[in-house]
Amino acid sequence: MAYGRLAAMSGVRMTEIQEYELPEPVEGQVLMRVSKANVCGSDIHMWEGNHIFRDHVMGHEMTGVVEALGDGVATDSAGSPISIGDRIVPVYYQTCQRCPNCLQGLFNICEHGSDFQGAPAAREPHFTGAFATHYVVQRAQYFFKVPDEVPDTVAAGANCGFAQMLYVLDQCGALADRTVVIQGAGGVGLFAAAIASVSGAEVIVVDGVADRLSDAERFGANHIVDMGEFPTVEDRRKRIVELAGREPDIVVEAAGVPVALDEAIRLVRAGGEVVEVGNVSVSEERAAAILPGLITRKCLTIRGTLRYQPWYLARALRLLAREGHRFPFSSLTDREYALEETQLALERAANKQVARAIIDPQRSAR
Repeated sequence: MAYGRLAAMSGVRMTEIQEYELPEPVEGQVLMRVSKANVCGSDIHMWEGNHIFRDHVMGHEMTGVVEALGDGVATDSAGSPISIGDRIVPVYYQTCQRCPNCLQGLFNICEHGSDFQGAPAAREPHFTGAFATHYVVQRAQYFFKVPDEVPDTVAAGANCGFAQMLYVLDQCGALADRTVVIQGAGGVGLFAAAIASVSGAEVIVVDGVADRLSDAERFGANHIVDMGEFPTVEDRRKRIVELAGREPDIVVEAAGVPVALDEAIRLVRAGGEVVEVGNVSVSEERAAAILPGLITRKCLTIRGTLRYQPWYLARALRLLAREGHRFPFSSLTDREYALEETQLALERAANKQVARAIIDPQRSAR
């Protein structure tokens, strides 16, 4: 009888390591041994109590190795043959294909997308989060083989921010010779910079932290705008026009700061697009004022995007295999923790003592 361990949320800002018998995958499922799992900003958001999930297995960014296959599983979701020992990455949500959203092809906002993810850790099959030695890929989840060229540390983040930004920017159409401004140089913002860069866009990144701006240049930004040097919205607008010769075609809000949306509306050109991905909280405390007349008079398109269409994970992995060598993706993770150190990893990530923490559930705590 084999057992695995997992890190479950046991209270606000509290986690607990629990042990359960490993399940046999039923028809359509895959049992994966988790190799690497990233601490995402949304994990911190949940851990701090700002989400309805309370006693679930934490984590959703991961990669791992196939340990057992349920009946009927012979390929990944792209049709590639799958075997024990293959490296895979699952889409972190499921698609029921029956709810009104799925029936419109909006699989990224399936009404049941997180049903298993938010389940209590004590409920079978237990292993429904990334911060665990194992993970059960559900029948309704897509999963894809990881190309040999993509290391685990990079593959672990492909199923969240990178795939999302690829999907987001695809919705904006061809990027070649267009100017894209990215607000925020965290992980998601850097992913956006890299994708826009390889797509032929002129990329300008706005942030107020020197190290993050330096990272932005390494991830393809043609120009950076330091909020310390240009402290007002109008200062930044003028600087962007000076750098690009015009107002930007697209502004991507990846800072997660409510007032950034109003700034994006003021920065973008008439007829342009604003993409909102950074602000995900629906708490009234996170409300912010905007000037709606600018949306009308500038004929703007404002696009909010949650997750990504599941097949974009396959595209993200192929893009990383082809272009990943151009950018220092592995440098985004600056500290690795054992599963037993999950609480410490979350604390340090929340306090910004580390830029990006990664958990290796297969290694022992030091």
